[in-house]
Amino acid sequence: MTTHLRARTSTSIGNRGETVASPAIDTASVTALLERGRTLATPVLRAAVSRLAPPMDTVAAYHFGWIDAEGNPSDGDSGKAVRPALALLSAEVAGKGPEVGVPGAVAVELVHNFSLLHDDLMDGDEQRRHRDTVWKVHGPAQAILVGDALFALANEILLELGTVDAGRATRRLTVATRKLIDGQAQDISYEHRERVTVEECLEMEGNKTGALLACAVSIGAVLGGADDRTADILERYGYHLGLAFQAVDDLLGIWGDPDATGKQTWSDLRQRKKSLPVVAALAAGGPASERLAGILAADAKKTETEIADFTEEEFASRAALIEEAGGREWTSEEARRQHATAIAALDEIDMPERIRAQLVALADFVVVRER
Repeated sequence: MTTHLRARTSTSIGNRGETVASPAIDTASVTALLERGRTLATPVLRAAVSRLAPPMDTVAAYHFGWIDAEGNPSDGDSGKAVRPALALLSAEVAGKGPEVGVPGAVAVELVHNFSLLHDDLMDGDEQRRHRDTVWKVHGPAQAILVGDALFALANEILLELGTVDAGRATRRLTVATRKLIDGQAQDISYEHRERVTVEECLEMEGNKTGALLACAVSIGAVLGGADDRTADILERYGYHLGLAFQAVDDLLGIWGDPDATGKQTWSDLRQRKKSLPVVAALAAGGPASERLAGILAADAKKTETEIADFTEEEFASRAALIEEAGGREWTSEEARRQHATAIAALDEIDMPERIRAQLVALADFVVVRER
């Protein structure tokens, strides 16, 4: 493997997709933080969604897991709620109560789900959180419209606070959203390129995932009156945490257990994504890397129908080559490096040790997960 891809940390992903040799999670603390985020943010999120005109309100409720496809109440998986938890914690960094961060938590969650609705349609994903995606159930038009509406609601929720700090928070959210869209555009364009550099892939993932997570962990502090220096440092923590999150996501996108992820086996390979394990493997050099490059170049000339007709063994062989070339190991180590960089940023802010410990626990949770 070339010098710039040399191993730098010790995190690895096991044979079934779970993370091993990783930080020990403070499970009780993380569970409490995630539950607090859901408890405080969900009623406000539901109220925001109820403003949408029919049938968008119903379609959005289905997406969030509040109702099933027939409109009956449901307790479907509505996601990990990491972003709301971070937004509430960031308000406490500014010395305010967690409730100050609730509008920011809701706004970030609305933008995040706007991106999921559109991404599922663009990527052709038929499953999310173990259920059919919105475009599959309600059609592409509704997926687009509801996504747009959620983005508009996010800004509305913040701006109706009517404060200077709300304006500052909205600016940060708008910038993060633009970067998120940049990242999605890069991701799509990379699918049609034969080669993508590791640096390009990290830039794309920093935009697509890091930017919004960075906003989540600063927006509560901004609403609480924190200065720009504090918000910028929190954003740096969130940005690197987002890169760690996406690196793990990339590993699960190839080797994750479908029962845990809610997606098909070899999901990212089916979509021809230039994710970190693939890009790192292609950059590594050596026999496995060269064989992989030849196979993927041939795949690029195949139609979507031909790719869909691949057997499980064909996808498994590609995954094995990625692993043999070192892409799996390097990506796992990159997740750990980004995690360490995120934690280091917290040392630049004077905050109660309890809050710092909770931010560390959430960062550990992001790296050690199976979905």
